[in-house]
Amino acid sequence: MSAAIQIVDDAQLDILLKSGKPTLILFSDGSGLRSEFVTAFKQAAAEQQQIVFAQLDPAQNPGAAARFGVDSKPLLLAWYHGEEVARRLRPWGSDVPLAVEMLQNAVKSAPITQPVEQEKKDKPMHNPEKTVVLNKPLNVTDATFQQEVLESDLPVVVDFWAAWCGPCRMVAPIFDKLAGEFAGKLKIVKVNVDENPALSQSFRVMSIPTIMMIKQRTIVFNQAGALPEPVLRDLFKQLVELEVKPQPAN
Repeated sequence: MSAAIQIVDDAQLDILLKSGKPTLILFSDGSGLRSEFVTAFKQAAAEQQQIVFAQLDPAQNPGAAARFGVDSKPLLLAWYHGEEVARRLRPWGSDVPLAVEMLQNAVKSAPITQPVEQEKKDKPMHNPEKTVVLNKPLNVTDATFQQEVLESDLPVVVDFWAAWCGPCRMVAPIFDKLAGEFAGKLKIVKVNVDENPALSQSFRVMSIPTIMMIKQRTIVFNQAGALPEPVLRDLFKQLVELEVKPQPAN
């Protein structure tokens, strides 16, 4: 492979996936690849400066192989912001530009943050408090959960998911849609259970997807399973309207 393609192991891949950069990963030891795919992959790696191209030998890195369900057959995987964008088993050359295009579209449709000035009555006019309105789900980690969820002024919907989970992928477009509908009223965040085991253990997440709703640092809903759009929309409305009594101080 070319110099523009990073050869990575389990640990390096984990760091790369957490970097938030759009990434195209080839799981293969180099054998069994179609020659036209190899040419297309090298060419795209040389041309696409905004996308990271990587290759990993699944036989030498069983952790990554198990995580993404890779066997001896070559697999092309597109990844961005903690989510699987595309996958192609035994890829052809034509799969490369398609995966690149899907990554580029994912980058364009990434969560947009818009500062909104909110003036509190007890704040002077020249010192407004700034909040952030999200119109897309936000990926959170063990490190950012406290700030983005527990300290959030808005109620928060937490989606515990994983890339290999079929029902998680089915419900993901619904969360994308509802995030836009409820922008400014609540926040939807996603927790990848494979990459954030501490959170999964803390909240005893035994199966995925698991949907948790938190308001004023209080868990008001917690249920496993992929719920349909009308049910989720109704739950979100109830969450926005719900009044949570403050917890008494110890």
